[in-house]
Amino acid sequence: MSLFQAPSRQVLFCDFDGPIVDVSERYYRTYRLGLSTLQASHQERHGESLTLQPLSKKQFWCMKRNRVADTEIAFRSGVPEGLIETLLQQVKRIVNHPHLLQWDTLQPGAETAIHQLKRMGLRLVLVTLRHPRQVQAFLQANDLSQHIDEIFGASDMNAAHLNRAEQKVALLERAIATQNSQGYQTHPTCMIGDTEADIIAGQRAGIATVALTSGIRSQEYLRRYQPTSIEPNLLKAVQSRPMTQVLQVA
Repeated sequence: MSLFQAPSRQVLFCDFDGPIVDVSERYYRTYRLGLSTLQASHQERHGESLTLQPLSKKQFWCMKRNRVADTEIAFRSGVPEGLIETLLQQVKRIVNHPHLLQWDTLQPGAETAIHQLKRMGLRLVLVTLRHPRQVQAFLQANDLSQHIDEIFGASDMNAAHLNRAEQKVALLERAIATQNSQGYQTHPTCMIGDTEADIIAGQRAGIATVALTSGIRSQEYLRRYQPTSIEPNLLKAVQSRPMTQVLQVA
């Protein structure tokens, strides 16, 4: 069977942040806003300025991609040890604020990849730690809602920021069970994502895992989890050999 003759009832599972959405600007602006708020609060309470050394976006994102702890990022930004937890709580509170969500953008090539998947006849199911309302709002704003068949998201607005692997495992299990109950084909299939949570979830489910370096983890970090393959972005993943093999077996 050729790549473009996949059965119409075959399901492909994909993460949202990373594969489809670039969150780097939002995360960086959240970090900078958190630092600014911390400085203002300190000035108000103690009447003295708090000298910080904000990281550049390149430095910040490199640390995030290599899983440097948020406490370490705060420390390297000059935040006193006693104020680090205050900063982290502030970031957690504001990271999903609409003012910051507006900085999320569509990943280059993601729209083309989604259209290609639909031309292949695949059922595209998103499995994400984002709240479904946020996902729908972004998809509608980018005219992509009609191309996504189902969304399995987290009820906790902060789940994506925390990125707990066990939550992703449970979501993917529920997504697979639901698709099976509806008569769709879930084996063979792939789980496409950009973090260790996606790889672990796919491996636990016994399906192929395609890790993307376009998101919040570096290639070196993703390699530790031994995904089926590592690709630079969603479009390359759609065209990759593992994906072709999965569709040929189906």
